[in-house]
Amino acid sequence: MSNLGFRVLPLKTRPDKALIERLSGVATPLISDNMNRLHGTSSTLRPIHKKAKLLGTAFTVKTRAGDNLLVHKAIDLAEPGDVIVVDAGGDTTQAIIGEIMMRLSKKKGIKGFVIDGTIRDSAAFKEADYPCFAKGVTHRGPYKEGPGEINVPVTVGNMIVHPGDIIVGDEDGLLSIPLDYAEEIIDRAITQLKNEKEIFKTIEAGTINRDWIDETLTKKGCTLL
Repeated sequence: MSNLGFRVLPLKTRPDKALIERLSGVATPLISDNMNRLHGTSSTLRPIHKKAKLLGTAFTVKTRAGDNLLVHKAIDLAEPGDVIVVDAGGDTTQAIIGEIMMRLSKKKGIKGFVIDGTIRDSAAFKEADYPCFAKGVTHRGPYKEGPGEINVPVTVGNMIVHPGDIIVGDEDGLLSIPLDYAEEIIDRAITQLKNEKEIFKTIEAGTINRDWIDETLTKKGCTLL
């Protein structure tokens, strides 16, 4: 009998590494645009680290607020290239991870953390430039009692994440690409990136065409004097 709410499940499907690597030079706004700007976190989750990009496979954890027992188990189970995504209910009372867990994860090749909650030892994350998105920082440590679940759908910063989704984070924010649609979304984002680079060239050359603004205003019934 399954103990719903206190389970450790395997991550059955991971995206191809080559597919993930295609996103290495693509900023989150371009990816967001190609998911209709709905599949990303709110601005409540911000980078604790400096400039490193977060990119990898979602290894999800759902835990009771202020408790990190299942997060410790996730670190032991996650594989190189994974991102540990923790739904801690958005509670900011206790930190979910700190420097010891960060060092363990970095040594294992885990790409980083997403914590819908808080962390501590923030200076260590900044010094190592180890990717971590969280709601904030507190000195108060966690409990280790459970319950919780590993590799179930979770919600972080109003964003739903399924195990195996592709996690992308940078200075502009954090998003999750559903695995079933990843290839199509990545293709569109890369195409948009190429188009924007061409726009940059026309700006520098002074040849950019801005007729679309008046055309749009006219279509919407705006009076142009």
